Amino acid sequence: MTVYFIGAGPGSADLITVRGARTLASCRVCLYAGSLVPRELLAECPEGARLVDTAQLNLEEITGELVRAHEAGQDVARLHSGDPSVFSAVAEQMRRLDAAGVPYEVVPGVPAFAAAAAALKRELTVPTVGQTVILTRVAQRATAMPEGEDLATLGRSGALLVLHLATGHVDRVVEELLPHYGADCPTAVVAFASRPEEVVLRGTLSDIAAQVKAAGIVRTAVILVGRTLGAAEFRDSHLYSADRHRC
Repeated sequence: MTVYFIGAGPGSADLITVRGARTLASCRVCLYAGSLVPRELLAECPEGARLVDTAQLNLEEITGELVRAHEAGQDVARLHSGDPSVFSAVAEQMRRLDAAGVPYEVVPGVPAFAAAAAALKRELTVPTVGQTVILTRVAQRATAMPEGEDLATLGRSGALLVLHLATGHVDRVVEELLPHYGADCPTAVVAFASRPEEVVLRGTLSDIAAQVKAAGIVRTAVILVGRTLGAAEFRDSHLYSADRHRC
């Protein structure tokens, strides 16, 4: 049978993809991150499905559940918040399934940074202002950043940065980016994107840290830093230009 890594989306239950919902409805076993995945999504599971909250399980215990379900002839939905392609910890699960000979597929989901951009009503790539988006995080005691991926190095690009898992280190983020982006650089923080409790903070590098602390935001948020967040005067894209030759 098959394990399906399904992106559950950024928080709102109706932001799961149609394919994700259909796949979830076909699986007799569902493993989900209880602290991140909306419980309303579990209603999509078939009646009598085995539901396993992985919040208190370690990697080996999670893998064991996946392998046992496969051996019992049951398809498994492995629900992850956001999209499995970034900051989802699926790579180590896939590695173990490969070793165990268990087949799996990936169903993409709406990533947190896309939900944050929607909340801000902003396109993150703007003609002549910025065409590059860097998704990253900050080094913590648990997981170090690879050499050359520190904020000081990435900040030299001037690209729009989207930082996951970083609001608890907002002072360090500001300190490392100020020399490259300037105190007046547009900055935003979106917490609980797409959920009823969504919080949107808008400011600059000079004041965003104070806003984050005043709002008490410590998790489930992304920080966005870059000039495209405040872009107003820019050249229209060539995509819809009247001067563009269309076949």
